Amino acid sequence: MPSRDHRLPDHALSGLASGGGGADAVRHLVAPQRSKRRLLLLGTVRMAAMTGHPHARATEHAYDVLAGIEKKSPAAVRGTLAHPAVGAWAASVVRSLRESGPRPDGPHGPARLGAVAAVAAIKAGVPCEVQIPVSGGAIMLPSLGQIQLRDDGADGLVDLAVHADGRVEAGNVCLRPGAVPQRGWLPLRRLETADAGLRLLVDDLDFFRWSNADTVEGRLRETEFQAWRVALDAAWKMLRAHHWTIAAEIQALISVLTPIKGPAQGMTSASAADRFGTIAMSTPPDGRWLASTFAHEVQHNKLNAILDVVALLKPDEGSTDYAPWRPDPRPLPGLLQGAYAFLGVAGFWRRQRAHEADLRPHAEFARWREAAHLVTGTLLDSGRLTAPGERFAAAMRRTLAAWLAEPVPPAALESARREAEAHRATWQAAHGRDPVTGCTSRSPS
Repeated sequence: MPSRDHRLPDHALSGLASGGGGADAVRHLVAPQRSKRRLLLLGTVRMAAMTGHPHARATEHAYDVLAGIEKKSPAAVRGTLAHPAVGAWAASVVRSLRESGPRPDGPHGPARLGAVAAVAAIKAGVPCEVQIPVSGGAIMLPSLGQIQLRDDGADGLVDLAVHADGRVEAGNVCLRPGAVPQRGWLPLRRLETADAGLRLLVDDLDFFRWSNADTVEGRLRETEFQAWRVALDAAWKMLRAHHWTIAAEIQALISVLTPIKGPAQGMTSASAADRFGTIAMSTPPDGRWLASTFAHEVQHNKLNAILDVVALLKPDEGSTDYAPWRPDPRPLPGLLQGAYAFLGVAGFWRRQRAHEADLRPHAEFARWREAAHLVTGTLLDSGRLTAPGERFAAAMRRTLAAWLAEPVPPAALESARREAEAHRATWQAAHGRDPVTGCTSRSPS
């Protein structure tokens, strides 16, 4: 399973830095992520052997099986490794083995590579035999679903066989994994837009789908799943009609949606560097919110992938500064992430305001163009950017500076100003310093 070095062409990096890039630029981000996953899988094998992990032999066998499948069906292996939870698991195992020795076990240990190989075999129609971790009688097949053995207390390793006709045997269960639930099989569900332009997996089963503290307990209820379906179709129509660059980037980069807990009020969404291709979010209230969330989170996915190839920041010294979208002071990497994300958000509302009659899109555009512009100044003044980082932040700022010159209705400008000032005042009261100048606040004498 070979890997290779990657670089990001200057024209692609420039396009991405300006806030967009489109499908052509983001294609240069996908290949390095594939290589990263391959290196992580190889790392699980080598680290399991080096630390004397009890499942080292099963892990090595699974890797050999996967390599053999790739010779027959490269697309099946490529699709299997693209599932974000595979990368998150492999990164977790390598990190744990390096730091603590042969401790991660069960579904969290290196032998889960057997499940990865089994999924590739199922997709390729290639027979194989591997050993797979089972926990509480459950076997997770990443990107497909969960096998439930009849002994729901079973733990450890179990022999699993994939047959050429699609049957899977494990323990006391024999079934054909598919899209329909059956006895012993709980599949992951897919959302597909009405025009079939976008198909996304909803991962609400895999332990590695997201941080365990934030995931929704249990599966997404059917009523909520249908709400996601309606919102996705509306969001996709909006993106295809008015935000085609975002739509193309979503198609090229995002494959999984993961339900997470929402705040007491409002909605939330997130992305993570070790889960490239995933957007985690609470249940979307409508299509417009979901479309703006896509605009926000695809920026994080792009920047996380860029940072795997190009160093934009020098080593961080721990300094923190004001972010107009957060209640807490943020380190430089967080400021870069936020500025790039809200560059995308401002761009979304910039276009969207031409297609809605109310003032809210104008106010959102005004608020976030100013916020991202402010933080690009913080970045450029920090002295902590590399040469490519300087060019990247400067390109962001040029885009935002041009947007600052665009007219916005006075009432929307005033609304954005009030929201920004209220945020700054709250931040200053909480942290005792002016968020822009950094000067310490003094109590009146």
